[in-house]
Amino acid sequence: MYQFGQPLTRDQHFKDHYEHQVPVQIYMGEQHQDIGYVQSYSSRFIKINGTFYSRSLYTFISRPGY
Repeated sequence: MYQFGQPLTRDQHFKDHYEHQVPVQIYMGEQHQDIGYVQSYSSRFIKINGTFYSRSLYTFISRPGY
């Protein structure tokens, strides 16, 4: 499905991670911000651990098996 460390950019990526409860790691630049499960997503934001992260400001990385 997804490889460890694969960037997530498309709605389908977030939908798959939401439906299969695959962990997502969040970065701002090189700085790790959070890791958790997608609770919801839209074209502008991803909600993880009760926080809305802007898709334009953050990088989202797949962490299957984490």
